[in-house]
Amino acid sequence: MQNHEWMKPSAVAIPKENKEWEIGRYGPIWPKTPACYGFTIICKVIPGRAEIIRQHGITISEAIKATPEFLAPLKLHYLRWVLFDNDTRFMYQGIFDTDFDKYTEDAVALFSASGINTVFENLEDFPKDWKTNPTSFVKFVREHQCNSFLEYGEYPYVSADEIKKALKLKAHFSEMLDQMQ
Repeated sequence: MQNHEWMKPSAVAIPKENKEWEIGRYGPIWPKTPACYGFTIICKVIPGRAEIIRQHGITISEAIKATPEFLAPLKLHYLRWVLFDNDTRFMYQGIFDTDFDKYTEDAVALFSASGINTVFENLEDFPKDWKTNPTSFVKFVREHQCNSFLEYGEYPYVSADEIKKALKLKAHFSEMLDQMQ
């Protein structure tokens, strides 16, 4: 990044619609913001599936314990799942480094190849053909998406890989200083 843009916190107000946004393979691509890319969806849970959703959280955490890079293709910064309204609704919030089209394709490929199904299968109206039809997955997400109108970044536009690289450098520098004492 030129001019050390990452050193100055930044916020961007996002218009409800913008006809100048790039059109990707699956529709408009929301702009990269100081928080990078991401989306939030809120959906109805299929009745009786809340515990399956919670178990799916355990499945994903176990997959990451076994293979820490399991979700690496998604270039995630953060992922948050929330059940609310007496376990009748589900919120998925993800912040990542790629645009929506790439994230969607990578997610479909990852879960199709891993044998672990998506938690979304427990949500009303989720398409049964999501593994072979990314467009149906995108349509579902877009229909349930709750767009943000403000995004803030304390270290704006910095990728997860850049953050990890900086932390690795910090650790090596600390080790070097410790050895000099």
